[in-house]
Amino acid sequence: MSTLHNSANQDAFARTVLMPGDPLRAKFIAETYLQDAVLVNNVRGIQGYTGLYKGKKVSVMGSGMGIPSIGIYSHELYNNYGVEQIIRVGSAGMISPQLKVRDLVIAMSAYSNSSYGSQFGLSGMLAPCADYGMLRAAADEAEKMGMHTMVGPVFSTDIFYNADSPLDKLQKLNVLAVEMETYGLYLNAAASGKKALTLLQISDNPFTGESLTPQQVRETFTQMMEIALTIA
Repeated sequence: MSTLHNSANQDAFARTVLMPGDPLRAKFIAETYLQDAVLVNNVRGIQGYTGLYKGKKVSVMGSGMGIPSIGIYSHELYNNYGVEQIIRVGSAGMISPQLKVRDLVIAMSAYSNSSYGSQFGLSGMLAPCADYGMLRAAADEAEKMGMHTMVGPVFSTDIFYNADSPLDKLQKLNVLAVEMETYGLYLNAAASGKKALTLLQISDNPFTGESLTPQQVRETFTQMMEIALTIA
């Protein structure tokens, strides 16, 4: 049964979905890592594939940019397609001075300036968390690979071009990185009784202007993709 934003058949997705923001990164992961990958959804160009990774059924689909976008797709995957866990494999801007470009961040929790959490009827700000089992497995795999990895909170912003940037304040609070989706994903997982984890590789330094190109992000963040596939 299709949904408003997904044309896939009911059993088209695996229990685990890798979810990069960029649909072209979903295509790259499917073509590079999955055997017998089949395109199961392409509504609005948000490409979703299902195939086999070392004999295990895995899906990968783009989320688009921002909490509203990942909020739609993760909600439908969790609640309409029986997906049990989503692993966001994304890029982020560094906040912690202990990070550098291409380092790995595993998001333990997400802070935000978004009002997405208000739908759950709580007056305070929510800081949803990752699934601990998935987080620990990813950290163990990253250690085996020898990646420079930090585990901690990230900031999911609703505003990319922000006239009043909060990055200096967030750095003082030991927030590791800034991105745009994890807050919505973690809240949807909590509300659905499902699991979620965000893995982020640092693509840019907002303080210095250092930045990788979209193609470099798409094609060189392979260690993060391999960690996600291993724990899927």
